Amino acid sequence: MEKEKFHILVVDDDTRLRSLLQRFLRENDFLVSAAKNADEARQRLKDYVFNLLIVDIMMPGESGLDFVTGLREENDVPVIFLTAMGETADRIAGLETGADDYLPKPFEPRELVLRIRNILRRTPKAQKAKAEKLNLGLCLYDPATKELLTREGQIIHLTPVEQALLSVLGQKFGQVFSREKLAELLGAGQSPRSIDVQITRLRKKIEKDSKNPRYLQTVRGKGYMLLPE
Repeated sequence: MEKEKFHILVVDDDTRLRSLLQRFLRENDFLVSAAKNADEARQRLKDYVFNLLIVDIMMPGESGLDFVTGLREENDVPVIFLTAMGETADRIAGLETGADDYLPKPFEPRELVLRIRNILRRTPKAQKAKAEKLNLGLCLYDPATKELLTREGQIIHLTPVEQALLSVLGQKFGQVFSREKLAELLGAGQSPRSIDVQITRLRKKIEKDSKNPRYLQTVRGKGYMLLPE
C-alpha cells in the first residue's frame, strides 16, 4: 500500500512564509492549501477536507485566536498555532481555544513537521472512520486506506499521484477542480499539463471505457470532477 498523503491548510497573512511552508510541506509529502486570512480559510474548509491546520495568530482583521474559537464550535480538525507571540500567557491563550499545539516564530521547519506527524499519528482513526468507499462501477476506492479495489477485492496499483488525485476529487465529489488547482494541491512538480496526463492514466484504471468516462469526467473549460455511483 502506498504512503498516505495528509492535506494541510496554512493560514497566514505573510505571503513569503505561506509560500515557504507550502514548498517545505510538499517536499515532506503533504498535500497543502493556503489562505491569507480567516475568511479565506473558512472558504477552503467548505471546499476541502483537511487533516490539520497551521494558523497564524496575528492576522489583519480576525485574529487566529478568534478564528479557531469559532471553528471549534463545529469542527475538531487538529490545529497548530504558528506565531511570533511566544510568551507563556500567549501559549495558554492559544491552547485554550482548543488548538493542539503552539510553535513560536522563528521556528525550525523540521520541528514543525515532527509536531504535525505526532498529532496526525494520534488522530487518523477518527478521521478515517468518516471516510466512505467510493463506488466507481467496476471498482471501489477506499479513502481511508488509499486503495483501489476490484469487486472481488483485488488491489489495483495506484501511484502516489493517482492516490492523491482520487483523494482530492473524492473529498468533494461532484465538485469541479481546475487543472491549475489540482496541480497546486498535489505539488511535487505537477503542472496543468501533467495533471491531464495523470487523469488519462487514472481513467484507464477506473473506467470501463476510458475514452468515454463515466466517473472521472471532464467539464469543458473548467476542469475535472469525480462522480461515483
